[in-house]
Amino acid sequence: MGQFGMGQSVRRSEDQRFITGHGRYTDDINLPHQAYAYVLRSPHASAKITRIDVSAAMAAPGVIGVLTGKDLEADGIGPIPCTAPITNIDGTPGKYPPHPALVTDRVRHVGDQVALIVASSAAEARDAAELVEVDYDMLPAIADTGSALDAGKPLVWDDIPNNLCFDWHMGDKPATDAGFAKAKRVAKIDLINNRIIVASMEPRNALGHYDQGEDRYTLYTSSQGSHTLRKLLSGKVLNVPEAKIRVVTPDVGGGFGMKLFLYPEQVLVLWASKKLGVAIKWSGERGEAFLSDTHGRDHVTHAEVAMDDDGKFLAWRFETTANLGAYLSNYGPFIPTAAGSGMLAGVYASPALYVRVKGVFTHTTPVDAYRGAGRPEAAYVVERLVDKAARELGLAPEELRRRNFITPEQMPFRTAGGLTYDSGDFRKNMEDALRNIDQAGLAARKAESAKRGKLRGLGIACYIEQCGGGSDEMAELRFDPSGGVTLLIGSQSSGQGHQTAYAQIVADGLGIPFEDVRVVQGDTDTVSFGRGTGGSRSLPVGGAATSLAVGKVIERGRKIAAHQLEAAEADIEFKDGIFTIAGTDRKLDLIAVVKSSFAGKLPPGMEGGFDETARWTPPAGTFPNGTHAVEVEVDPETGNTEILRYVVVDDFGNVVNPLLLEGQVHGGVGQGIGQAMLEGVVYDQDSGQLVTGSFMDYAMPRAIHLPDIEFSYNVVPCKTNLLGLKGAGEAGAIGAPPAFINALVDALSPLGIEHVDMPATPLSLWQAIQAARTAEAAE
Repeated sequence: MGQFGMGQSVRRSEDQRFITGHGRYTDDINLPHQAYAYVLRSPHASAKITRIDVSAAMAAPGVIGVLTGKDLEADGIGPIPCTAPITNIDGTPGKYPPHPALVTDRVRHVGDQVALIVASSAAEARDAAELVEVDYDMLPAIADTGSALDAGKPLVWDDIPNNLCFDWHMGDKPATDAGFAKAKRVAKIDLINNRIIVASMEPRNALGHYDQGEDRYTLYTSSQGSHTLRKLLSGKVLNVPEAKIRVVTPDVGGGFGMKLFLYPEQVLVLWASKKLGVAIKWSGERGEAFLSDTHGRDHVTHAEVAMDDDGKFLAWRFETTANLGAYLSNYGPFIPTAAGSGMLAGVYASPALYVRVKGVFTHTTPVDAYRGAGRPEAAYVVERLVDKAARELGLAPEELRRRNFITPEQMPFRTAGGLTYDSGDFRKNMEDALRNIDQAGLAARKAESAKRGKLRGLGIACYIEQCGGGSDEMAELRFDPSGGVTLLIGSQSSGQGHQTAYAQIVADGLGIPFEDVRVVQGDTDTVSFGRGTGGSRSLPVGGAATSLAVGKVIERGRKIAAHQLEAAEADIEFKDGIFTIAGTDRKLDLIAVVKSSFAGKLPPGMEGGFDETARWTPPAGTFPNGTHAVEVEVDPETGNTEILRYVVVDDFGNVVNPLLLEGQVHGGVGQGIGQAMLEGVVYDQDSGQLVTGSFMDYAMPRAIHLPDIEFSYNVVPCKTNLLGLKGAGEAGAIGAPPAFINALVDALSPLGIEHVDMPATPLSLWQAIQAARTAEAAE
């Protein structure tokens, strides 16, 4: 192993340019004579457009063009596609209404795109937008997830009754019903998984250019996958072959799922560039992001678990209403259904499970994947229900889990959710976490808090998720004549440290200096193929493809080395960048072999150059898992909560870079605690107006809200991944919400409080405490 090989904590090489201000983001890119776009958005959640007059705006200084939905429609530009078809219980397809980049006669959420103003400067475009006259005929709105299906509620789409997009199910209903029929105890819970603003550090943006001479579009944009956007654009949107579109993604300042999708603005700058004959740049503002970036979560769930006398789980039942917003984002229906429902079996050996999900339209911003994409929602409901069941049985939460864990000896284990776990030691993760957080001393610490008038609690959550599977990825290694190597890979970094991690895999496999490996992503003209980054797939899938490409390079080099050393290929060994004739001191280093290939010193019939390509299709997903343990203290007089300690024990299989891994967990925990403690999108239920429309109203976690995160991991290699890796990017956000809420409930349980919904703000906790005290006084 070299100095910067696999398993070593290497600092991110890309940070040199980031921390010195030399990163290159989309907003840093400018084209000659470019114009600037501003999107006029609807101020209403639900209304008919009766008139649009753009004449005054067209006459404004600097204005190049003002375009409306009718212009878009006349040019045959298709709607934003939803690529996640869902079939109803009765076998009929779900409802998939169109999502135009500019609306024509109806707006369906605050922020809906009404017109595009293009001018010589961003300020002129913004000023001209105020001159566009739009007459709206206001209509009633529905913004509440839980009541969207109720009779008599306003309809988002006139031809979709009761706002029902789909009614989907999964699992074995007869077996589940049988499990409940013979159950001795049944625990139930109703909970809300609150809607979240993604709030990436870098807002969305797009720079579009149509080259008339080449009849070709180029889009520069912050994304999680250039190839994904190119495919979506080429199909029924622009209606041109993929070869006619180039998508370039430079550095990306955070994505978290939200930047994986195709957005109206990306379509508009390309279409308008062709129509108006100039390159067009749109830079989103933070206020626009709140209105137009896809949101996350937003579920209302009822869950039940059936148990025998010993607390063994017999069956699970889940019923969820999932808010999809006014339009369907690219993968919106997939997230509350297939993406997460298989994980509702958790880490437990229960025999039966049944899930029913109803997707609903509301007059709100579309909802799609947000860090974890369905798996955090599943872990939250399972781990809250298990905790509640334990309390109702009079058992310690960890004891009920011990009685139901899938054991290592049972692996591979096919769960009631239809998935096969290949590896994991769930009990060890939990026991390590409880030891690390000193559960044995909790009683004394609770007593100490009580002396100060505070309530202390400890909560755990044992999560598992499926990721790093699905579609393939391709890696290409290219050597130049001097021996330098470039890896071209179709995933896309948005802050994870891909440049470092991929370079470690290449350097470790080829025995070359880490700093000599260049990693290229994000340009569809340079990287021939890619699936993008999502579902923690970059290293499990892209890393595996890279490893295969490394193997091909070694085999090619072995042939050349055998020829030059005048030895049989079978006698050539490779280690640490050196080809050696076994049992001798005769050798050639890899770089010398590479250089000779360009010099034509090759075996007969072998082509010159030194490039290798490999593709990896995972046979199944990976299943990272672990336990989060949280200790909190609540001030009952104010509702303020302090996290005293936070312990994480994870299993990510083999580890490429422990330092990067820890950073991923820290970031995920921060986002998970943000959702559980502070963050929550609020819409006015009558008007559909976004109440939490800025950081003045939407609370983000700060450093003061998190203690040091005590992280460790157990290595249980994945058996379905070439490198033994399990995805890690989403895990922190999956385990944090249930662990934190379980800790809160433990702290508040002496008051008779059994559940609090997220976000558990000081106000909501204070109200719950006052209600509990009032109820106790009334008894």
